[in-house]
Amino acid sequence: MAWISLIIAGLFEMFGVLMIHKVHKNPSWRSMFLLIMGFGLSFLFLAFAMKTLPMGTAYAIWTGIGASGGAILGMIFFRESKDWKRVGFIAMVLGATIGLKLIG
Repeated sequence: MAWISLIIAGLFEMFGVLMIHKVHKNPSWRSMFLLIMGFGLSFLFLAFAMKTLPMGTAYAIWTGIGASGGAILGMIFFRESKDWKRVGFIAMVLGATIGLKLIG
């Protein structure tokens, strides 16, 4: 259950990153509420996962999902660069995240 919570935390982290972009482009109370809700739920699920998982592993995987997911969402929705080097480094972050799960 801790791993599922950690993945959910990472997905809410990605949602929070999207909301940062939305608040920056078009500030509104709704966008700000969704931003706070996204990061709040992310921290809540992260805290639940860390009751079982080691702190270093949980935090590294959570940030890996958030950072890689945010970059991928930027490429999909906001026409950010899809340069092969950028994609390669995102793959390395995801590979390290999977590696931590395998040894953790």
